Amino acid sequence: MNRQEYKKSEPSKQPLLGLKRGELCVSPYREEWKLLFKIEKKNIEKAIGDYIEDIQHVGSTSIPGMPAKPILDIAIAVKNFEEARICIEPLCDRGYTFKGENGIPRRHYFLKGEPCTHHIHLLEKTSEEWEKLILFRDYLRSNQNTAEEYKKLKRNLSEKLRGDRKAYQAAKTDFVAAVIRKSRLITHP
Repeated sequence: MNRQEYKKSEPSKQPLLGLKRGELCVSPYREEWKLLFKIEKKNIEKAIGDYIEDIQHVGSTSIPGMPAKPILDIAIAVKNFEEARICIEPLCDRGYTFKGENGIPRRHYFLKGEPCTHHIHLLEKTSEEWEKLILFRDYLRSNQNTAEEYKKLKRNLSEKLRGDRKAYQAAKTDFVAAVIRKSRLITHP
């Protein structure tokens, strides 16, 4: 099956989770992603529960009806970034690979699996990055017109950029920033 056939195939024929690093495939929304998040949340809480202030399902897999790369994004809030280093080893023991800050200051970033099935963004609850993840998700969940615009953008970019994941992510930056600005106007008038 080639990439185009894979993208157009029925959701049940695509894996629930998993994407090879660097590849791009936008899958139709799957209800099962909610349950898979809940299962992984429990796994994470067993590993580092004493250090967690909050765990949230973020990214496109957390937005009902939104097509997404089949990778769960999980945001974990902690009180203190430096002290959160104690969480690295227990998460690695649970199958995660620690990637450092990976381009975002004061974020501990983790990947799980090959193909990759999960991303963890370990952040201070008071950080701007935590706020942006939550604002973006919540705005799209509550604004159907904007969510539809984002769906169209994702589909168009995935077809146009055919597997170039870095270009795909970069091409969404302006849209994401605009949504966060709109959301801040509502939440912080």
